Amino acid sequence: MSAQRRAVNLLPTITTIDVQQQSPGVAILPVGSYEQHGSHLPLITDTAIACIITRELAAAYSVLALPPVTIACSHEHGTWPGTVSISARTLHNVITDIAGSLEASGIRKLMLVNAHGGNYVLQNIAQEASVAGPRMGLFPQSREWKRARERAGLQSNSYDDMHAGEIETSILLHSEPSLVRPGYETADHDGGERAFLLTKGMKAYTETGVIGFPSYATADKGKAVLASLVEDFAEHLQALES
Repeated sequence: MSAQRRAVNLLPTITTIDVQQQSPGVAILPVGSYEQHGSHLPLITDTAIACIITRELAAAYSVLALPPVTIACSHEHGTWPGTVSISARTLHNVITDIAGSLEASGIRKLMLVNAHGGNYVLQNIAQEASVAGPRMGLFPQSREWKRARERAGLQSNSYDDMHAGEIETSILLHSEPSLVRPGYETADHDGGERAFLLTKGMKAYTETGVIGFPSYATADKGKAVLASLVEDFAEHLQALES
């Protein structure tokens, strides 16, 4: 089975009757990107990971899993072949429109599951939506990612392992191994200090598109990372429902 066909399994297949019977109070929206991830991971990597996390959360909690936002803010990847971006303004409008549509059908709470670090605007969207009370959350945040790395025994940290590295490759090796191509074992790249990433973009710090250590990746680490995130989600769900 091809990687493209395999990735279809990341989409929810529930029916309107399923939703009616579940009567969920919280929806989960995976937000990813469509951007280069070196030669060993696909352009859909962040979207796939957001969907994988959402799939795990929906299996553990009574929430409504939505299909993903697949193209977002990947401007730091510039003109790398295949990368496609939308503006932060557009992403803001897409998220708020989705939240409004959910509210019209009776679901007033929305959790954004973000798997792309460049989607900075999601923090603002969640804050704006929750001014009058908890309406929208953002998960995972930096503390959940850090805790997941520690629990899973990852060798790298989040700064050094920024892109297409140990954590992303591990998650896909565990959950969707057909998406990982050969070569990750020799694709490590230390991007060093990246003080001007916002101005110069990724190409100033990597020729391959990788900043991280995919050679450290294992399926067992990916499984442990996901288990940690599922455990930590309970706190976020409680805060959203309060």
